[in-house]
Parts: sequence; C-alpha cells; structure tokens
Amino acid sequence: MQAIFDLYKWDIKSCKALHQGLINQTFDIVTKDNSEFILQTINHQIFKQPSNIDYNIRLISQFILQHHPSYIFTHLVPNVHGDTITTLNNRYYRAFKKLPGHALNVLENTTQAEEAAKAFGNFTSLLSPLPIEQLKISLPQFHDLTLRYHQFEEALQKGDSNRITACKDAIAYLQDQKKIVTQYQLFTQSKEVKKRVTHHDTKISNVLFDTTDKAICVIDLDTVMPGYFISDVGDMCRTYLCKVSEEEKDLNLVHIEKSRWEAIQIGYLSAMQPHLSYFELDHFKFAGEFMIYMQALRFLADHLNRDIYYGAKYDGQNYVRAINQIELLKRYQEQI
Repeated sequence: MQAIFDLYKWDIKSCKALHQGLINQTFDIVTKDNSEFILQTINHQIFKQPSNIDYNIRLISQFILQHHPSYIFTHLVPNVHGDTITTLNNRYYRAFKKLPGHALNVLENTTQAEEAAKAFGNFTSLLSPLPIEQLKISLPQFHDLTLRYHQFEEALQKGDSNRITACKDAIAYLQDQKKIVTQYQLFTQSKEVKKRVTHHDTKISNVLFDTTDKAICVIDLDTVMPGYFISDVGDMCRTYLCKVSEEEKDLNLVHIEKSRWEAIQIGYLSAMQPHLSYFELDHFKFAGEFMIYMQALRFLADHLNRDIYYGAKYDGQNYVRAINQIELLKRYQEQI
C-alpha cells in the first residue's frame, strides 16, 4: 500500500479497512496532518472498463462545481500525476476526501426512507441539464429486464437439471409473471419516457446521513449512467419497503411497510415530479414490480447456473433469495 500512499503524497497516520459493500475494497485513511480520505479499489472483474467510471464521476463533478458549487458531492482526489484513477500491479484505485456523516446498513425509520428518496431524486434533478449522451456506460444492460428474462430462459435450458426440477414452482411463478417484461418493453418504447442521469444502486447504504437523520449526499457512483427513473425508484422499493432483507428464510417476515412506500413517493417526487411525464408518473408503482421481479429472476437463474455470478455461502442461498423476492413481489402486488 505504501506505493499508493506515495502517489497521493500521504504521510499515513492510520489506514483502516471498511467492511462495507460487496464489490470494491474500501479504506479509511487519516494522514499525520489529520486530513481524512477514502481510498477504494475498483473491482475490475465486475467493472470491465474502470476508466468509464472515472470519466463519469469527473464529468458530473465538473458540472456540479460549475452549476451547483454548494451541493455536497464526493469529488475525486488526483494523485501526484494529476490522475483521478491510479493503476498499480493490475489494480485500480481512486480516492475521495472523506465527507462528514455516516452510512446505514439497515433502514430504521420512515424519515430515513424519505430523506434517501429525496437525495436520489435531487441528484437526478440537479443533473437534468447534463446531456446524458456525454456519460459512458459502466455496466452494459445492467437493468435491462428483457435481457434478464432471456438469461433466465437460458438457465432453464442449460442449468443444473436437478435444481430446475426442485425449483419448478418458483420457475412457474416467474414465467406466469412475464407480463411484467411486456410492460417494461412498452414503457421503454414510449415517447413519453426519458433517459436521465440515474444512480442505479439506491440502497440505503449509498446515502450519507447526519445525526438528525437528514441526508447529506449520495455516494457510490460506480453505476451512475443513463437510465430510467424506474431503476432508482424500483431499487428503493425493493430494499426499503420490507424490514427484512433478501437473505431472510422465514417468508412470514416478508411484508410491506406502507409508511415507507409513502415516504419514497414524497421524498423522490419532491425533487423529480416536475421532470416526469404523466406517463412516467403513472408507472411509479410499476417501478417496484419491475425491480423486485428482475432481482427474483437473477437470483433464480444464478441458482440454476450453480451460483456462478453471486456465489453462495451455503447450498441454496440464491434459491432462498429468489423465493424471498417472489414473496416480496406477491406482497407488493397485493398491498401497493
């Protein structure tokens, strides 16, 4: 690590690994002059072109500094060569100045849900004048439901035959819900729908909060690229509305918190309602269906493919995740 520290001219007081997130390694850096930074590696196995992420963050940073200088943003710190991405020993690094505040691992109340939704809505709203064609794609077809259903069908053809037989009920349910794919296709083909600067990963841990539960800013911008608003709203619905996570095996604990649904609407639309067409607003509820269904497809397809994408800490973990999301989708369709 010393070679990296030298490239940033850091005289290190402490370096602490942060166990947050599943993709990148993150370190909390304090220098001897008490400056604080966040140092991250970029997972090259997931993000095949780290330079695209670096380019997007720099582009957004420049736009914000020019048009909204008071907006709190995770601006990149250049190394001694003036580069904001550093390659060393086939690993990719980037650094940010540490911002005040804390991230949550678990959503605790409706205030946090509303504040997070407002923060993600503000992020897209402030960047609405930025031409999206200037952004690069960091994860191609990341939230393309047509592709995800095709991958599910491929898993049914080429996956583990024993697992396919054992999962016949879950498979049948997801096939029966294919109308969601059709609705997604109609949505994306509509002239009333726009692509915007979209975060694509709106889980609660990607917002910094102060001690009064007010959102300070959004973080983890690796998946920021052109997208549809249903990606951000849908991911909030999937991860905020239920008090238990996708890892929960007891399906009796999977249910919808209506107050959190209302909080998402209030928070996100406080910033984004003027930007959304009537057609898009009519699909606000659909955002949750789209995302929960897509994640159920992805978990089950990975289980059938012997866990080649998400991996599994125990046999059947991705099946547990899939039926958890199927249960969440049922509850969402019944209650929202």
